[in-house]
Amino acid sequence: MNKYQNILKGGDLRSIGEANRIIELVKTQNEFDELFVGLTSADRKVVMRTADAMEKITVAKSDYLQKHKKQLIQFCETATNIELKWHLALLISRVSLTSKELGHIWQILTNWATDKRESKIVRVNSIQGLFNFLKQQPELIQDFNLTLAIIEKERIPSIDARIKKIKNASR
Repeated sequence: MNKYQNILKGGDLRSIGEANRIIELVKTQNEFDELFVGLTSADRKVVMRTADAMEKITVAKSDYLQKHKKQLIQFCETATNIELKWHLALLISRVSLTSKELGHIWQILTNWATDKRESKIVRVNSIQGLFNFLKQQPELIQDFNLTLAIIEKERIPSIDARIKKIKNASR
């Protein structure tokens, strides 16, 4: 267990614990790489808080994620915990992917976004992740709009609010 995992362990799964403290500590790629190891922890709270801190850090420093692309793709393929999925949906959209990789991740996020069994936050963040990918592959706009049309029929307020926000942002 590294220093970041020690800070992030304990407490309640509903709490981000000391995740915001980690943001202040991680200033280099090497420190981020050490933080990234927390995604492999057996402790679900450490995984969730690591992902939360990574998401906040990479808003400004998305390049930190690039060397972890292969692992992030694998996490997207295998994640079962909702709190990891909701962060992965945004994290993976900050990575430059090949067309083949993007197609694969696009399908995963589309499945998460349209799966009524997924949590609302996983679905909302998956929609946001898909929208973010349109910057890399704008030709996917029709597929994106079809996905939104399917989801909008459900009339779920939190999801409808994100769709509205995305539509307003793309005007």
